[in-house]
Amino acid sequence: MNRLRIYSKRNACILRAFFAIGFVWLLALSVAQAQVTVKVGSLVPDQSSWRDILLEGFSKWNKLSEGKVKVPMPYWGTQGDDPDLVRKMRLGTLDAAVLTSVGLAEIDKSIYALSVPMMYQDTDEVYAVLEKMRPRIEKNLEAKGFLILNWMDGGWLHFFTKKPVSTPDDLKKLVLFQWQGDEKTMNIWSAAGFNPRPGSTSDLVIGLQRGTYDAFAASSQLALILRYYENAKNMTDLNWAIIMAATVIKKDVWNRIPAEVKPALLKTQSEAGQKLRDAILKGAVEDVQAMKKNGLNVVSVDKKTYEIWRATVATAEGKIRGDFTPADAYDEALKYRNEYRAQKAAKK
Repeated sequence: MNRLRIYSKRNACILRAFFAIGFVWLLALSVAQAQVTVKVGSLVPDQSSWRDILLEGFSKWNKLSEGKVKVPMPYWGTQGDDPDLVRKMRLGTLDAAVLTSVGLAEIDKSIYALSVPMMYQDTDEVYAVLEKMRPRIEKNLEAKGFLILNWMDGGWLHFFTKKPVSTPDDLKKLVLFQWQGDEKTMNIWSAAGFNPRPGSTSDLVIGLQRGTYDAFAASSQLALILRYYENAKNMTDLNWAIIMAATVIKKDVWNRIPAEVKPALLKTQSEAGQKLRDAILKGAVEDVQAMKKNGLNVVSVDKKTYEIWRATVATAEGKIRGDFTPADAYDEALKYRNEYRAQKAAKK
């Protein structure tokens, strides 16, 4: 009887242990099911203000959601070019990404209406048009399974070249780096008389050193941080086109996030986007000055030469409108730009 009682107590202890372990396991499982992990990727370089500001925004998600949403350390510049980031989101390897217009155009080319070369005079003009076109663009992205968390930009593209470039004819003599995978844009450059050669960002530095490329277009911050300018010591002082950007999340991932925490998450992303826009705009002049101290030659463009550049772009308008960006998006952007300019002129 004593031995039977000992066995009974032992079995009871074992059962209690199993129940305890089972309860802990179920509790852990329920927490894991409640928590949404959002894996973020970006082409943004580690040393940039882009990284610091965007990381600051995402780092608040766990606290703001009270642990319901977890954002691991984002993958900065390790997941390939923008088209690779979009492909990985579609495959489920990534849940969200900070994309430039190149990546956004993989989803919807209407975004390129905001980056038509020499269509816009300044950043305010671009964002005035964006505000009008946002419903259209965001609806197109949502229909394809993506939502926008914030809008921003990476600054204006300038030409960095091995030989000084003042006019379009100067640039036509050089081999121009162009993103690979976009045949229509390549054809537009070629039809306008330029000499583009496709490649990935990882090809650029070696390509410049080996003579594969003689020129490329980049923002001043990117050229400085990644030291691209060291292999192309001339910069044409011309705002060619703005680099639009946005933080995009997969719709199905966003739908798993509890509704009550979404406003706070959107707010912190909106703040990060605005903070980055301000930092990019303020830092553009400082970046150029820093490169000039290290040997950069800035090639000025006078009014007459500026008009030559505009005329060159105009020769390709038939292809830009339709091949580069959808014709209706181009027309809509042009309409809103003209309205903005008219309103601005009326206030003077």
